Amino acid sequence: MALMTGEQYEESLRKLNLEVYMFGKRVENPVDDPILRPSLNSLKETYVLAQMPEYKDLMTTKSHITGNEINRFTHIHQSTTDLMNKVKMQRLLGQRTAACFQRCVGMDANNALYSTTFEIDQKYGTNYHERFKKFLQYVQDNDLTVDGAMTDTKGDRGKAPHEQADPDLYLRVVERREDGVVVRGCKAHQTGICNSHEVLVMPTIAMKEDDKDYAISFAIPTDTKGIKLIIGRQSCDTRKTEGGCLDCGNCTYGGVEALTIFDDVFVPNDRIFLNGEYDFAGMIVERFAGFHRQSYGGCKVGVGDVLIGATALAAEYNGAAKASHVKDKLIEMVHLNETLFCGGIACSAQGSATKSGSYIIDLLLANVCKQNVTRFLTKSEGLLRTSPEASW
Repeated sequence: MALMTGEQYEESLRKLNLEVYMFGKRVENPVDDPILRPSLNSLKETYVLAQMPEYKDLMTTKSHITGNEINRFTHIHQSTTDLMNKVKMQRLLGQRTAACFQRCVGMDANNALYSTTFEIDQKYGTNYHERFKKFLQYVQDNDLTVDGAMTDTKGDRGKAPHEQADPDLYLRVVERREDGVVVRGCKAHQTGICNSHEVLVMPTIAMKEDDKDYAISFAIPTDTKGIKLIIGRQSCDTRKTEGGCLDCGNCTYGGVEALTIFDDVFVPNDRIFLNGEYDFAGMIVERFAGFHRQSYGGCKVGVGDVLIGATALAAEYNGAAKASHVKDKLIEMVHLNETLFCGGIACSAQGSATKSGSYIIDLLLANVCKQNVTRFLTKSEGLLRTSPEASW
């Protein structure tokens, strides 16, 4: 299959039988719900831009598995150039949407699992890597959106998963069968999952032997029986139902998250990529977190570009554009935004090959990148707060 168009993506979501709840009631048509629709519009842009010739080099690339043209969001990084192009692509989409476009978590999860499954197989003689490559090719061939799911509800942070008063505070295996496993638990604040075709689940912390039932990673369709999506509230969400754009924030684009419940969900063996190998849970977490912290050097900077432009326009409307203190603020905002972008580019340029052959960022610099975004972009005077979709 060729790259999906924006319209084809939208129609693919209509075919899903998602179990979505909002305001205590099931949402029968998530695609057209006025509160949820802006988040779909944001993710749809990842498909729309991939069809535009001027963005082809950033939005698409060739699969290292098949050699076919694919959306970069389904790609496994093969070089430092790939890593840098990822950040540039994210900045472009941030500029286009001024919102979270929701496809980054799945991309980062794919890259973390690709390299980690290779090393698990090396140690234990398992076949997780080939399973994952088969899943990845399916995602690439069909241009699917994958939602990465890492954060558990956790309960008492001072206790390991198996020590919790409620054993389901971390997602776990409750039954093992010859053909797969049954899992129970939930993943918290999953941005974009109601706009995704697949969910890729990962552990949320490093684990020890007593936690091996919690050391589970797998991918399944988002409309699998037993998956329930509880939508989180957003600021100004009901105002989007009132018509117009006054005082409703970014009324065209947005992001929405959900608490994702796994109510005794069956996962077949060919979709399991970690099953009790607890000593690799920490590697998955570290690599995913590194990739996602790199992402902030692109997406948040793109949103920053929009905020800077909006600030400059407001100053012009108010006749204050030439005031020295206003110009100083705008200069500071530009300097800060470009510095954050530098962090994303630096950790990419200093990336290196993993044992699997795929490339990973410099983890220290990726952490610095995210730290700067969190400390400065979301708190600095003159810049509005961006949404904290991720907390790792």
